[in-house]
Amino acid sequence: MKDSMTGFDVRAVSLELDAWSGAYVKKAYMPHYEQIVLRINPKEADQFDLVIVRGQRVYTSKRDRPMPMTPPSFAMVLRKHLKNARLTKVEQLGFDRVLMLRFDTKNGQRSLSVELFRNGNVILMDENDVIIQPLTHASYSGRTIKKGETYIPPPAAIDPHTLTLESLKEAFAESDRDLVSTLGGKINLGGIYANAVCEHAGFEPNSSTEDADAATVLTSLQHFLEQLNSSQAGHLILNPTKEYSEDTLRAIVSMETLDAKSSTTLREIATEATPLLLPSHAGKIAYSCSNLCSAIDAWKGHHDANALARREQEKLDAAAPGRGHSTEVEKLERRMKQQEQALQGFAKKIEKQQAIGHAIQEHWTHVETILQQAREAVQKQGWKPVLKGLKENPWVDSGNAADRTMMVRLPDDSGQPGQAFTLHLDDSVHQNAQRYFEAARKQKDKTTGATTALEDTKTAFKRAQKKEAKQKASGRMQTVRRSKRLWFEQHRWSMISGGHLLVGGRDAKGNDSIVKKHLSGGDMYLHADIHGAPSCSLRASQGFALVEEPYGQLPPGVPSYKLVDKLGDERINDAKLEEAATLALCWSRAWNGGGAHGTVFAVKPAQVSKSAQTGEYVGKGAFIVRGQRQWFKDLDVQMGVGLVAINGVPLLMSGTVASIKQRCERYAILTPGQTKKEQLANRIYKATGLRTDDVLSVLPGSSDIVEDVGIFTPYQSKEEE
Repeated sequence: MKDSMTGFDVRAVSLELDAWSGAYVKKAYMPHYEQIVLRINPKEADQFDLVIVRGQRVYTSKRDRPMPMTPPSFAMVLRKHLKNARLTKVEQLGFDRVLMLRFDTKNGQRSLSVELFRNGNVILMDENDVIIQPLTHASYSGRTIKKGETYIPPPAAIDPHTLTLESLKEAFAESDRDLVSTLGGKINLGGIYANAVCEHAGFEPNSSTEDADAATVLTSLQHFLEQLNSSQAGHLILNPTKEYSEDTLRAIVSMETLDAKSSTTLREIATEATPLLLPSHAGKIAYSCSNLCSAIDAWKGHHDANALARREQEKLDAAAPGRGHSTEVEKLERRMKQQEQALQGFAKKIEKQQAIGHAIQEHWTHVETILQQAREAVQKQGWKPVLKGLKENPWVDSGNAADRTMMVRLPDDSGQPGQAFTLHLDDSVHQNAQRYFEAARKQKDKTTGATTALEDTKTAFKRAQKKEAKQKASGRMQTVRRSKRLWFEQHRWSMISGGHLLVGGRDAKGNDSIVKKHLSGGDMYLHADIHGAPSCSLRASQGFALVEEPYGQLPPGVPSYKLVDKLGDERINDAKLEEAATLALCWSRAWNGGGAHGTVFAVKPAQVSKSAQTGEYVGKGAFIVRGQRQWFKDLDVQMGVGLVAINGVPLLMSGTVASIKQRCERYAILTPGQTKKEQLANRIYKATGLRTDDVLSVLPGSSDIVEDVGIFTPYQSKEEE
């Protein structure tokens, strides 16, 4: 596999995916118009993503993969039909570049055809192979890919597995092409494996099929097919460069576990992913993986995981200046390019106009003759007969009676009709030439103004570049106003040791939502011993995991995390509970109440109920807690805020002092104070670029700043220090 998958690659991937039969589809996504992701949940293994890049590749991956807040329509159709569907079989159609995935759903069987030839397509079908929805509609000779049509697979080519000696001899006898072309085309091997079979069999690829022994060729072909069906390995072929020598590559290949730097190097220098090491790979450096999917993921996975970032960037690039979410530098750069292109167009027009004027003067006699003949013909016959007769005149293309003009041609170097220009019949030859010189002069005047405007734009561009560089150096981030937020942002939230997610209600409605939707199983419920305090849930399994290769472009000092549904360690101990209890206290009225210490209790979900005793009433946002409680007393009313990125989105996160200092390079420590949080939010906006709306929801109230590292003031990285 180089740019796209071969039949051999599809066969290897189909065998790997078929081993996951019995797994369930959790959800479907489309992070980019070219990419579909099915999140697969096996019974006894961690969930993974089945990544389909249209027309190019199919593989599995466990990378962090940010998704759009609003899924496209095709993703919604896949969710409707495939959510909780059980994968029953994955097969390759013949030996073609078509992968068929079969599912059992509550509404019957569903199939997903992944076509990897040409521009590719993904087609969802029902149990009768009627197309429910294709990714793109298409029409070919003999089949139509359209909603409501019966799916017809592409015409089947030869399957090398079914090839016999007699059929191979017959193909050789009928072929009028050389050996490698016959194997690649008629036998359906493709160029790479056709050359491999020729080399293994000991025949020159360009030799005639008559000179090749069919039995030897068939033996070599079966050798590769047996390897393909028995081997589950995958290999990345590495190409040394000036920057990365062979010794560096061999050192990477010998590593048991790749670090982030080595992974980056690997994907930059890899040129091919293959299920088999072929004769053409002899002497080359190869990095071996457990299977072909792992090899493709190591090579292309990081690029595909950033699909959402590319999609958003494409939107910005396509937006008109001033209408998208572009930075000032990007707007000025586009304007500068437009002005430069306009100036180039002006220069060409000036040169063309002057050239025509000089040509008219140079061919004075020729133009004068055409002018006199045209005037006489129009005067005697009128315009209609003259215009009809122009087809027979090679020197005149057309005429306009209303303007009394004709499009005539000047002789070229060989005396044949060449440059065309507009001839005004009421003007002399000199006046016609002067028209073009005058047009060139006016164009020069426009050029002077455009040149001045370009210089102004260049000055503004340099100024904006300096401002942006200064902004980046200070750690400010370019943020885009989001149409939707991450689900936990509607609540108070934080990250507890071990990556656990802590969420708390902002009001009575939020308290009800926390208990009803986000409190279950091994979670813990926390509540400050103060009236009106938020209901908090410490999630046992849901939380955050550190991303080693951050998504998108983040400024220095901002660690990147991803939201996960399954944490490795789901145990909640007393230390984690005390950390969560401190935040539950800080989120309550204790912050603005002036107290320095407070008390919080924790109980299990089963102890929290909305049901009251007979004759009693439980108001909105309130709950009845029964049974023994675990108390945390004399907790300090003090917290930290730090900069992190969750699923690629830069956010301000609250937390205990110790946890914020441990996780964040850019942080601040706050205590209850006199400075209003609106003033604090404005200072954070100026220092970080985060929007005040996002910041206000994190700050607990009026505060004093105890310690600040790049939150309220410009950030200086450790390298700069």
